[in-house]
Amino acid sequence: MQGHRITLIDITVDYNGEIILKDLNAEFKGPGLVQVLGPNGAGKSTLFRTILGLVKPAKGTILIDGEDVTGNPLKAGRKIGYVPQIVLTEIEEYPLSTWEYILMSRQLHKRWPRITSENDKREIARILQLVGLEREAWKKPIRELSGGQRQRALIARALIHNPPILLMDEPLSSIDPKGKKELADLIGRLSIHRLVIVATHDPTMLLPYTKTVLLLNRHFYRIGKPEEVLEIENLKAVYGEAVIHLESHIHICDSHFFKCK
Repeated sequence: MQGHRITLIDITVDYNGEIILKDLNAEFKGPGLVQVLGPNGAGKSTLFRTILGLVKPAKGTILIDGEDVTGNPLKAGRKIGYVPQIVLTEIEEYPLSTWEYILMSRQLHKRWPRITSENDKREIARILQLVGLEREAWKKPIRELSGGQRQRALIARALIHNPPILLMDEPLSSIDPKGKKELADLIGRLSIHRLVIVATHDPTMLLPYTKTVLLLNRHFYRIGKPEEVLEIENLKAVYGEAVIHLESHIHICDSHFFKCK
């Protein structure tokens, strides 16, 4: 899956009269991993919802591979798989097994009649193996899975229609340290053949795989290579006094950690 790209042109988004994003211009090229970094309330989730067409910007245009998808989730959804942030209360109420959860998503991308074929079964098994979900978890209700298993199920659901682009909102949240490392490695592998855009509060684990960083806090943004963007001046503009410069390292007090070069 080579050469896919998302282009944002003069994107301004407001909510109830409040400007959330203003005059944002950026281009994300695949394959590769893009990290979107910023504190809570910076506009990361709003940016994702806008790219997905769920929010129509007050101004600006969104192109996917040159096609205008602004405010059009049907067009955007043909090329994007979305991994939402885990909301435990919502998943606790889900009555489906992991297998049924993935099957439901696959069926939504098929034309009528939506009959489950042997090919569907093989593809679901392949995707569940790809994301590293143990076979004994396939038939379990989602509410019985651990945080890491649930995240893998969400990733599998996003991959089941084979999209060339993935948007992942806080995929490392609610996961234990060992699970975070395993998921970071999985995300890195997925980005070899896809454009993967991740909003995260744990950038360090993904830095070895990261091609581009978008540092965002509403009206302020910087985009470029990690070593260009993750400079102390830019970090202070986004995180304020939470950034502390300690000799050769920059530390952000909410547990974010960047190694400077």
